[in-house]
Amino acid sequence: MNKFNTIIGAFLVLFTVACEGPEGPPGFDGAPGLQGPPGEDGIQGQVVEVDGVNFGYDGDANLFNTLITFEDVTDFEVFEADAVLVYRYTGTIELNDGSTADAWSQIPQNYFLPEGTIQYVFEHTFVDLELFIDGNFDLSTLSTDFTDNQLFRIVFVPSVYANASKMDTSNINNVMSSLGIGEDQVKKLELQ
Repeated sequence: MNKFNTIIGAFLVLFTVACEGPEGPPGFDGAPGLQGPPGEDGIQGQVVEVDGVNFGYDGDANLFNTLITFEDVTDFEVFEADAVLVYRYTGTIELNDGSTADAWSQIPQNYFLPEGTIQYVFEHTFVDLELFIDGNFDLSTLSTDFTDNQLFRIVFVPSVYANASKMDTSNINNVMSSLGIGEDQVKKLELQ
């Protein structure tokens, strides 16, 4: 009986392995995928240029600060998980070809002065942004070149896009390019 089982088992294995029919027709190709919008609202991000920013001095804390409320500068809806980047205009530089370009410095930014060091820093919620000038000396003597009539660019990067992107945030031109935002799309406002 044992020999019979072995012969039947071998036959079944050969029959199972050898049973291959002709290849069937190819299946249908699926419908091409649709490219969805980069963010939930279809906006990749926004850059707002805010001019005329003036800092107020807080003597108790020895720092300067100013508050920018998002609803005052944009209609872009900011969510808690979105990234907010801030750049300060530092002037115009001349390029090798004789043309000029605006220079923007990402915040936080340190400045080393004869009196000591100051640093522009910020914190934000999904409602507003507070800019600070902190330092290691009596800031009541700080030049108004740092505190009055300042120009900033605020970049709103939706979290859906920010999480998937490996953009170089140290350069505002790289950020704008990554977001597909041209200079002509920068929303410009003057505070006063």
